[in-house]
Amino acid sequence: MYREKLAVRPFAWRRLLKSISFAILMMCPCVVILANEGSSPPPAKSESVRDEKASPPSPHKWRDLFDGKTLKGWKAPKFGGEGEVRIQDGCIVMERGDPMTGIAWEGEFPKINYEVEFVAKRTDGIDFFATVTFPVGDTFCSFVTGGWGGSVIGLSSINFNDASDNETTQFMVFKDNQWYKFRVRVTKVKIEVWVDDKKVVDFIIGDHRISTRYEVDLCKPFGFSSWCSTGVIRSVRLRELTPEEIKAIEEEAEKTRP
Repeated sequence: MYREKLAVRPFAWRRLLKSISFAILMMCPCVVILANEGSSPPPAKSESVRDEKASPPSPHKWRDLFDGKTLKGWKAPKFGGEGEVRIQDGCIVMERGDPMTGIAWEGEFPKINYEVEFVAKRTDGIDFFATVTFPVGDTFCSFVTGGWGGSVIGLSSINFNDASDNETTQFMVFKDNQWYKFRVRVTKVKIEVWVDDKKVVDFIIGDHRISTRYEVDLCKPFGFSSWCSTGVIRSVRLRELTPEEIKAIEEEAEKTRP
């Protein structure tokens, strides 16, 4: 009987060893997978997403200069007799002054080859409500939004002539409490202005002298002002022109140059 047990025991041990070896082999893939999960590098897509987030935004895309909540980046100049400047309902309100109220941008701003777009309205008063002052190279200019009694638009100034008395002078009726969209585009050869997508100024600079009236000096390099009126600005955004856009504008100006 003892001899029979001895004969069986080696066979039992072999079966036991085979079972243990099989169990270990079955566990190995799990161990490998767990090890890889802890040590593998992030997917290439994640790296790409991080690179995109780290890269600066394109200057050719629109960027907002007003966050709709605060006057961050803006200051309210002391003209003397100015009205209150405040945020209300997501807009910048320039209260009617005696005679003038305005705001000026404190951040960086391009001198040339850019365009700016803003949406504004007049809620009270009889004169301009969102006249914009902007750089043109090393000088400055203004586009008047309803001056001289509320209906004159144009550039101030060209060869020292105001918007009421130069080649850009036009007349437009602005209704109170109605929003208007303005776009100003500035290159070395042209100043262009749109009101509600209608081009109202297409001025070739050439040898003309561009300047501003002294009243808006505190709005430089870029800003807005109202005269005996309450002006409300809902949005302001800026973008730099692409080389292709600049070339096309220059070619067009050359064709139409007097």
